[in-house]
Amino acid sequence: MAKYRMVRTDFWKSPIVLEEMTPEDKYFYLYLLTNPHTTQIGIYRITKKKMAFNLGYSIESVHSLMERFKEHFELIRYNPKTRELAIKNWGKENLQKGGKPVMDCIISELKEVEDHSLIQYVAESIHKEEIRRLYEAFYREKGMLMNTEEKDPSEELDDALPPRYTTGVQKEEAEKDLFMELDDTFSSRFTTRGQKEKQKEKQKEKQQQQDLYPSKENNPGIVSPSQSHPKTDDVKEIIEFWDANGFGFTNINAKQQLLSWLDNSCFYSQRK
Repeated sequence: MAKYRMVRTDFWKSPIVLEEMTPEDKYFYLYLLTNPHTTQIGIYRITKKKMAFNLGYSIESVHSLMERFKEHFELIRYNPKTRELAIKNWGKENLQKGGKPVMDCIISELKEVEDHSLIQYVAESIHKEEIRRLYEAFYREKGMLMNTEEKDPSEELDDALPPRYTTGVQKEEAEKDLFMELDDTFSSRFTTRGQKEKQKEKQKEKQQQQDLYPSKENNPGIVSPSQSHPKTDDVKEIIEFWDANGFGFTNINAKQQLLSWLDNSCFYSQRK
């Protein structure tokens, strides 16, 4: 963007400028609106020492003027930590037109703002809805990032404690009670879940055994092994050896294949 700032002739008609400001106030206000550090968004970084040098004032005089514009006129906000200054009516006077070049410039400058509260402060005076929404979007995004920052674990514990526990032995006892309560909750939750899982496993194993060894009572049509094959003792011995070594529980499919193979008449013809 071009390095120039517009000052409307209505500046001199403003009741605050016309009736309340001294010549020194007007001079300082014009400097805030037009100095080389100003940006398109109305938020810029500047030090009081720099202002004093440009204006020919002492730092004490600049400090006094800053306080007057913040507290009495309520026209600016200044963050002494980030050295960022925001002009309240900047949007009303300078952000009347949009367009891609202007919007691109606004986006790039809003990204550089450290104090997100200044974005909201300037947005309140922007009349053009398109630009105001852009400011508000940046403010919400920065606010959400601030809220999602991790807390100190000790602070989270303090929030969980009842208000009557402040310091000393009472707080230590309350912390123990809180941790015991959490342990009981998690223990009961996982114990119940573990029992349910074990019951499901037992039911599954029982069903698999029933599938492999269907009872004659439940299935009267099934012929017992002794009636179908004369060598049931050999088959029984093989199956018992299989189960005794844990093969049946680890590989049910293999056991089914073994039973099918044993039922093959070729096996008995070889044994004979």
